[in-house]
Amino acid sequence: MKRLIASSLMVLPLLTAWGGETFEKNFNDSTLRVDYIFAGGPEGNRVYVDNMSKTSGWNGRTTRLDEVPLEGNGTIEVKDPATGKTLYKHSFSSLFQEWVNIPEAKVKPRSFENVFLVPVPKKEADITITLRDNRHQTLATATHRYRPGDELVAKRGVSPVKTRYVHKGSDPKDAIDIAMLAEGYTAGEEEAFFAEAKKMAEEILSYKPFDSRKDKFNFIAVMVPSNESGVSVPLEGIWRDTAFGSHYSTFYSARYLTSPNVKRMHDALNGLPYEHVMMLVNTDRYGGGGIYNSYQMATTRHEHSLPVTVHEFGHSFGGLADEYFYDGDDDATYPLDVEPWEPNITTLVGFDSKWKDMLTPGVAVPTPWKDLGGTREERMKHRQKADVKDGKQVVGVYEGGGYKPKGVYRPAVTCRMRDNYHPALCPVCEKSVAELIDFYTVAPKK
Repeated sequence: MKRLIASSLMVLPLLTAWGGETFEKNFNDSTLRVDYIFAGGPEGNRVYVDNMSKTSGWNGRTTRLDEVPLEGNGTIEVKDPATGKTLYKHSFSSLFQEWVNIPEAKVKPRSFENVFLVPVPKKEADITITLRDNRHQTLATATHRYRPGDELVAKRGVSPVKTRYVHKGSDPKDAIDIAMLAEGYTAGEEEAFFAEAKKMAEEILSYKPFDSRKDKFNFIAVMVPSNESGVSVPLEGIWRDTAFGSHYSTFYSARYLTSPNVKRMHDALNGLPYEHVMMLVNTDRYGGGGIYNSYQMATTRHEHSLPVTVHEFGHSFGGLADEYFYDGDDDATYPLDVEPWEPNITTLVGFDSKWKDMLTPGVAVPTPWKDLGGTREERMKHRQKADVKDGKQVVGVYEGGGYKPKGVYRPAVTCRMRDNYHPALCPVCEKSVAELIDFYTVAPKK
């Protein structure tokens, strides 16, 4: 369980050693925010500490502290300096690690903001951040010391923003807390934002396995007014003065919508109960983005905004991979001789660790299927029907996924992680997300 008994933290004696593994022994009921700059280019990659600050209250997990449910593309660890023992661990991915796989990274240096939240250690602790590439090899790493008495670790209060719970399943100490930030909404569009936030939360919670675990989630809408309505569209020369400077054309991909201003996002959330960040963008254009345990971008007024929001939540919260693919075979995201860490795709290198135990009896590996052809968008419009046997969606090993038509396999013909028309996550994605929710909210058996 995530529950913390705050009063007990006030009476525990000061420890002279880390001792046991309980949250109360090692950490305060407060949050340490660590800002980093991830930088790289032709001359190599680096991680730099930018700033540290503290706020009252900790809303993350308080059990299974040295475990992660998914590997991700990186980890941040709080360690005992004397023993090297990991006291808290969190996995993530980042926009920077996507960038290192594109041609620009070979010729141009760039930097990216990143922010992570960890519980505040009671004693001195080393914080180690490690970035891995798509071959699971260390890309960059850095270790720095946290001292409880460091006067340059700022103490922050609560941001002066308007908030509204659009869904409250339980106390923030017990739930997974999702902050929904307004982007491109002016002060006069406040009620429109809150209405869209409620609609988005309800859509996510209508899908399995979220629908049976609504009490495990809180969605808090955070209204941060922008000076101009809408969002920047560089391809058309449109630039808007918005709260977080979001824009399309990330890495020159027309529909990839992100924000370079990650620190601004977290500044707006100081002191609020949150663990995951969604940004709701005031536009009727198609697009979005989702990065595991980093943030999610969701447009609010496109005809496919609701299904796309669930898809991107599958990335940002669930750590799920894209199950669609493009024509051609030049995407470098998933090397074919390495098993991806994402639970819903495989290169067959390490398939035993994936959904082998979920295969529908009698299916072949790989599993034949009829590709209706066309672009990604045309494939979605075909509304390819799922294979069904005995009333259940067939789980197999279908070639095509992770942006590649050959060599990467997905567990179902279609899924919300593949197209905008299929009305559900496939069984493998559903099971993985259910296990992830349980990791954060169910106390391990002793």
